[in-house]
Amino acid sequence: MTTLIDDRRVRARDASPARYFYLHMALACAATAFLGFAPTYWVPLAHRTFSASPVIHFHGLLFFTWTLYFVLQTWLAASGRVVNHRSLGIAGVSIATAMVIFGFFASVTSMKNAAAVGQADAGIAFSIVPLSGIALFAVVFVLGIMNTRRPEIHKRLMLLAAVSILDAAIARWFLTFLAPPGPPGPPPVPVTIAPAVVAALLLGVAMVRDWRTEGRVHPVYICGTLALLAVKVLNWPVSETAAWHAFAGGILALAQ
Repeated sequence: MTTLIDDRRVRARDASPARYFYLHMALACAATAFLGFAPTYWVPLAHRTFSASPVIHFHGLLFFTWTLYFVLQTWLAASGRVVNHRSLGIAGVSIATAMVIFGFFASVTSMKNAAAVGQADAGIAFSIVPLSGIALFAVVFVLGIMNTRRPEIHKRLMLLAAVSILDAAIARWFLTFLAPPGPPGPPPVPVTIAPAVVAALLLGVAMVRDWRTEGRVHPVYICGTLALLAVKVLNWPVSETAAWHAFAGGILALAQ
C-alpha cells in the first residue's frame, strides 16, 4: 500500500503543470525544425520540385524524426510514464547514432556538390559548420545518457542537444527571406552565426524559467549556451585555416 501511494505521488508530481515545460520546449523545437525547412525542403518536396541524393533525404528524415522522438519522450516524462520513457531510451541512442553517421555523410555530399560547381574551397570551409554541429550534438547527447539517473541534468542536456541542431532550420529562413540571390554553392561561414544566436534564444527561455522557479540558472544551461555559441563563432576563423582545409580536403579526396 505504501508503495502504491508513493507511486501515485511520483506520478502526480511528474504530471504537475511545471513538468510540462519541457514538453512545450520540445514542441517549440519540432515546430522550428518543420517551419525552418518548409520553404526549402518540405514545400518543394510536396510539389516534387526538390531533387537531392538519398543521403540528404535520409539525413533530413533522421533529424526530423529526432525532434518528434524528443516530443514523445518529454510527453511521457511529463505525464508520469517514466518507465515507458526509459524503455524508449535505446531508440533515442539508435536515432542519435544514425544522425551522427548520416550527418557526416551529408556533409561530405555537400562538399562534393560544391566541388562539382567549382567551389571546392568554399565547400571545404563550410563543412566545418555541419561537422562541428553534429559533433556538439553527439557530445551533449552522450553526456545526457550518462546522466539518466540525474534527471535535473539529463533533461536539460537533452533540451540543449535538441536546440544545438536547430540553427540549420533557422538559417533556411535567413537565406530565403534575407539573403540576396547568389551563385550556387555554400554560403559564407559567418552567416551561420546569427541563426545560432536565434536558436539559443530557446535556451534563454529555459534560463528564465529556471531563474523564476529555482532562484538560479542551472549550470548546464550556462555552460551549454556558452559552448554552443563558442563553437558557432569559432567556426569562422577555424574554417579559414590551412589545417582545416587539409583535414576536410582530405575527407573530400577520399570520398571522390
